[in-house]
This record gives sequence, C-alpha cells and structure tokens, in this order.
Amino acid sequence: MNRIDRLFGIMVLLQSKKHVPAEHISDKFGISTRTVYRDIKALNEQGVPVSFEQHKGYFIVQGYFLSPVSFNTDEANAMLLMESMVYAMADKSIQKHYTSALNKIKTVLRSQQKEQLEDLNENMKVQVPDCARKDYDYLSNIQHAISARNILEIEYKNIKEEESRRKIEPIGLIFYAFDWHMIGWCHTRQDYRDFKVSRIVKMKNIGLPFSRAEHIPVAEYMKQLPVSY
Repeated sequence: MNRIDRLFGIMVLLQSKKHVPAEHISDKFGISTRTVYRDIKALNEQGVPVSFEQHKGYFIVQGYFLSPVSFNTDEANAMLLMESMVYAMADKSIQKHYTSALNKIKTVLRSQQKEQLEDLNENMKVQVPDCARKDYDYLSNIQHAISARNILEIEYKNIKEEESRRKIEPIGLIFYAFDWHMIGWCHTRQDYRDFKVSRIVKMKNIGLPFSRAEHIPVAEYMKQLPVSY
C-alpha cells in the first residue's frame, strides 16, 4: 500500500471510531508507531484536524467530515454479497436499514460499476430454509436500546410456550445456534438472562434508563454459553 492510500485509510479509520490508539493503526496498516506519528502529522498538515487524548488515542475533531468516497468494483461487490448474508441472517428491521445504506453507496458508483453490480446481483443467490427466516422486526430496536441504555419491556414465550412479561436492560446481541439472542438483566429474575429474539411476542422501549450503573461485558457472558467460539 502506497502512502497516499494509507493516509486515506487512516483518515477513514479515524472517522469510523471515537478513539483509535496508535498501536491499532500500526497493526492494521503494518507500520511502525513512529510511522503512525509521521502520518498523523501529515494529515494535520493537510488540514485534517486530528487530535489525541491520553490513554484513549487519536480522534478527528468533531465537525469535520470526509468528502463522499468512491468505491472500487471489489468493494462494491463485497457490499452486495453482504446484502445476501444480511437477508439470510438478520430480521426485517436490519434488512430495511442495510438496503437503504447500500442504495446510498450505489449513488457514488460510476455508471459502469452500477451495470456490473446489477449483472452480478442477477447471478448471485442465497437459498434460506424456511426454518431460518427471521420474520420478526426487533433487532434494530434492541440495538438502539443497548446503545442508549434504555429498558425494554417485552412479552416473551419460552420453550414450553409459556408467556411472561419482563423488563430487560439489554447489554448485547449474540448470534449462535442459527438465531439471534438478546442478553440482558431481567428485573423479574434479578439476574442476566438469554432471550431468543424469535420468541419475543411484543417489545416496547419504555424510555427509562438502566437501573444498574454497570453491567458485565457481553464477552464475559459468552463464556457461559454452551457453544465454542
């Protein structure tokens, strides 16, 4: 990778995260930390307002936005392939948002790229068995509740077909055993519980903040699951 492409890649990386440590940039681009410092200086000299926060890393000052980017054919093809995977593994809410995002990406493609993408789309299919289809519409709401730290009120049907109403503080989503699972602190059980999203009957974000100040990391909860990652 030449230096111009690397500088552009670093700028995109910085815009995709709140803070990026120098070590992470070094590992991602296969360069030394000294080269990272020189590249950050070069970005600043070109007018990109990169700043640094102790113990967190580099960040682009709020208010600066990268001009619309262009995609090469391989990148566009990869996005199209992921659309097929999204329709195979995600629910209606995520499918809708992904399609909207992909359509925005298509607007910056050249005419020839659009034609190639349409041709490829006609020749790439994913066969999803009926048992694997996600007919619910909850994942986007769960994502919002996790990031906003809002309590969800759900009606849930367990494996015995017994329904119950719960207030949940969702801490994460995990895909395993061919389905999505919401991990959250259950107010009724006063413990962390694993809720299979396809068994949720109703869901409502009641707009209240979490009652607990801290929750365990999802990665820690995953150690309890009966699957190997």
